[in-house]
Amino acid sequence: MDSADSEFVRLEVDGGIGTIRLDRPPMNVLNHTCAEEIHVAAQQAAQREDIRAVIVYGGEQVFAAGADVKEMATAPAERMGELAAELSSSFTMVADIPKPTVAAITGFALGGGCELALCCDRRIAAEDAKIGQPEILLGIIPGAGGTQRLPRLIGSSRAKELIYTGRFAGAGEALQMGLVDEVVAPGEVYAAARRWAQQFIAGPARALAAAKAAIDDGIDVDLNEGLRLEGQAFAALAHTEDRVTGMRSFLEHGPGKATFSGR
Repeated sequence: MDSADSEFVRLEVDGGIGTIRLDRPPMNVLNHTCAEEIHVAAQQAAQREDIRAVIVYGGEQVFAAGADVKEMATAPAERMGELAAELSSSFTMVADIPKPTVAAITGFALGGGCELALCCDRRIAAEDAKIGQPEILLGIIPGAGGTQRLPRLIGSSRAKELIYTGRFAGAGEALQMGLVDEVVAPGEVYAAARRWAQQFIAGPARALAAAKAAIDDGIDVDLNEGLRLEGQAFAALAHTEDRVTGMRSFLEHGPGKATFSGR
């Protein structure tokens, strides 16, 4: 399946930036089909060399209001776990994109929508956005990464408070607690995400991928193992064209003047 043929999720490419666009109005509720299509779009975004940075976006009105409760409520009990696992696997594919990623959050990013945003390297939210993990209000818990990624981002105490209460955090509070990184006017969210992504289009793609992997893989191991992972990633970059270009440019012209090929 190509994302261009997808029903609810498509990958749009413009000027080196790939946008994983959720389009299941009115609230971008995430069902089984969405999970499959997010997986495909993320896989393509990871593989395509013409994409150097990725935006995850739900449109001007809403990011994603969560997993499809109707689908889960009518499913056999054993199927509920499978649906959550499918969504979690798709979100992990987004988290593993070896390129800078940013979630452009408008309206609501709740439940599965919040979990999807957590998979990105950066989160930019509209001033009127609401973010939260309200699964507890349904008698369940986050099942697509919320109990794991949220405490790693904002600390266990804040994460527990949000998950235990199921309340929504406004954009200002989310910024204060580190749940989002930037807050802008509602009509400026996608443009702000593009501005952030734009700076990596001509960057050293393999070094960016190595930095992301070293950080993401290292955060879950002890310091010595993390340092070993970093050393391996650093040494591997010695064989890249961009390393040669970057060091030569530095010696000849000073920092920040190199023109990288991404190889």
